[in-house]
Formats: sequence, C-alpha cells, structure tokens
Amino acid sequence: MKKYLFILSDIEQKIVEGQFRQGQKLPSVRSAAKLYGCSISTIIRAYAELEKRHAIYSISQSGYYVVEKTGDLPNGNEIKIIDFASALPDENVFPYLDFQHCLNKAIDIYKHHLFTYGDSKGLERLRHTLASHLAGDQVHANVERIMVTSGAQQALEILAKMPFPNGNSVILVEQPSYDIYLRFLMTEGIPVCGITRTATGINLRELEAKFKNDGIKFFYTMSRYHNPLGTSYSPEERKAIAGLASKYNVYVVEDDYMADLGEERGFDPIYAYNRTSNVVYLKSFSKIIFPGLRLGTAVLPERLLETFQTYKRHSDTSLLSQASLEVYIKSGMYERHKHKICKQYAARIRMLNEALLQYNDEGLIGAADVSSGVYMQFKLPQTVNLERLIKRLAARNIIVVSGNGFYLPDYLEREKFLRISISRAQPEQIAEGVKAIVEEIKRNVKW
Repeated sequence: MKKYLFILSDIEQKIVEGQFRQGQKLPSVRSAAKLYGCSISTIIRAYAELEKRHAIYSISQSGYYVVEKTGDLPNGNEIKIIDFASALPDENVFPYLDFQHCLNKAIDIYKHHLFTYGDSKGLERLRHTLASHLAGDQVHANVERIMVTSGAQQALEILAKMPFPNGNSVILVEQPSYDIYLRFLMTEGIPVCGITRTATGINLRELEAKFKNDGIKFFYTMSRYHNPLGTSYSPEERKAIAGLASKYNVYVVEDDYMADLGEERGFDPIYAYNRTSNVVYLKSFSKIIFPGLRLGTAVLPERLLETFQTYKRHSDTSLLSQASLEVYIKSGMYERHKHKICKQYAARIRMLNEALLQYNDEGLIGAADVSSGVYMQFKLPQTVNLERLIKRLAARNIIVVSGNGFYLPDYLEREKFLRISISRAQPEQIAEGVKAIVEEIKRNVKW
C-alpha cells in the first residue's frame, strides 16, 4: 500500500474512533510528516484527499480541522438513537469517491459495451477477476462455474425453486437462520425443515440423520459470522459437513455473505473441503461496499450450471455496476476498503465484549466469543418477557431485534435472545447501550 494511502486510512480510522474529535485541529503538515516518517508532500496529498472526502477542512494560516457534521452537533431537541438492530453497513464508511472513480474508469474502458444486453452469466472480465479474488479464500473454480447475480438473495431464490439432480425437494435450514430467506421459503410454499444451531455449533449426528432420511435437496448454512448468532463453524465442523454432503448426495448452499468482514486468517469454507462438487458457494459485495450495489456471485457445481442459467434467463444486473466492481477489485481499492471496514467493525465488537465484561456482572446475558463480523447473540433468561424488554429499550431510544423472527413458525426448540448488530452502532454509544440492556433485563427478571 502506498504511504499516503496508509496515512489516509489511519487518519480516517482515528476520526471514526474519536481520537480526532469533530472540530479538533489535526497535526501540522510538518508535525505529521515527522510522525509518519514521510515527506511533507505526502502529508499534503493525504490531507488534500481527506478534504475531498469532506472529512477535514483547512483554514488559511491556521491548519486542518476535522469536519463537524450537522447531524452530530449538540442540539437540545436531538434524540440520540442507539441502533443495535440495523444490518445495513455504516454509511460513514461507504467508499463514495473511490467507487465514483471506478464508475468513470469503467465507462472509459468499456464504452459502448455497457449499453447493450449483457451475458446472463455476468460480465466476462468481472468473472475472470472474481476467479482470482475467490481463490484467495480457497474457493477455486474455473470461470464457467462463476455466475454474477443480483446480490446473494437472487441466487438463493433461484436455488430454492430449481430442481436438483438428487431429485429431493426439502430445504434444510439452521434454526435460527436468515429471516428474509425463511420468509421467502414459507411464502413460496417450498418444503423446508430445520435443525438446531447454537453458539456452540451443530449436532452432526442429527445432521447426518436428516441427510440420510429426510429427502434433503440442499442444506442452507452460513459457515461464518452467522446471522443472527454471529458465530462461525470450527474447521472440524466444516470438514464434517462437506463429508456428509458427499456421502449422502445432499447439496450444501454455503452463504458466505460476510466473507470479507473477518480479521482471522486461514478460514477455509466448506467449499474447500468438498471434492465431489456438492457445494454451492455464495458471496455478496453489499456488506463491504454498499447495499445498493446489489452484486453477488455464485460458484456452482457443473451439474447445476445449465439449470441455474435456465432459471436466471437473462442479464438482470447492471453492466455498469459489474464493470465498476471489476475495476474496483482489480485496482486494489476493494482490498484497501476491506481492511478499513474490518478494522472498524472489529473495534466495535471488542467494545461490545468489553461492555459485557463490565456490566454483565450477574451473567444474565449469555454471549459467545465473537471477534469479527457484525452480529452477536445476547441469550436471555427464559423468565424475561422479550416483547416488554424490547419496548422498554425503545423508550430509552435503544433499538434491538428479537430472535423470534429467525425461526420457522412451527419450530419449537428456540432460544430466547436479542440479535445485536454493531454495523450502525457508533463506538461511543456501545457501552451505554449494553449498560441499558443489562439494566432493563434486571428489571424484567424481577417482574
């Protein structure tokens, strides 16, 4: 990474973390050059880029200052919401200017090709770039097996509706699991059954029994940074799931939608352990860049390619978006932004863990060891009235999500919990929010 880009990222991070407060004067150009061990011109370039991003402003003969955002200024009538509910990325980390540059570059490179009907598989150059990109996560596939989709959701819907070579029809889902997908399956009347997954993992014997006896078409799973639990499968569990899929000819749909939000190294997905092509690997770029991009990719076994493409029918993702993503990844901007957002989210998860350690002294909240991603399960005592708790927290301007919506309606083996998301919770709010949650649980337990 170029020196000025490192400085740029470092200062942005310090602004987000509050080390440089709104309205605060930054180190002078000369002082910053000494601090970072670089030339004055490098600092000037970094500060100029921060000005373009409206993160700082300059005053002649005075220096550079952190921008004061109107929405964050003190205001007697302002209500501060602590948002532990939203799954959307933090708007403050959207790479607006970088991606704008890539849009312009894509138009220059592709020109007339962007204004015609595209290939339903996706832009060929993007698929080649994705092949290299995915290989870094041990997802090795030739370009023909890579399809560009309108987010991971489109791929999930197609896979649910299309027939599979094993002739089975039932979709097995973890319980709890991705609420929007569960609602889709129920609305469409697609046969579905559940298997319990907790913060400690999954019962592999029960999984084997279901693979063997229940006519399972595919098993839908989030191998890491599970929504809503926040936890990841161990290497042993991932390897075992891959082996069972091969043994019983059941497919696994691995939704690795948060693949790039972790700091850990050496995480091989279930896909990497399967040698008989029974795993469909899905990845979305919305959580890293911004939701409106609506681009994802599906890596499909050869036996599913023709049917998947038939159901997909036509190109339904913007060629301009695809071309821009190709430029964004190939230029190294994606990798740089990934490290930036991972660092920020990991810092917030650490703050969440620290707040639990400080305020959860009676152990009323059960929480797994989560260090990456954006979600954490706050498991509650069974005596807590969940609906009343959520209403009382809302009265204190703290928004949380009940775990009930992440289960199939008829699934009875439920845990009582809140799903906590840190993606929109600002760092300075996290401890305050956790303290309030613990206080309300204590009151609720006594009722």
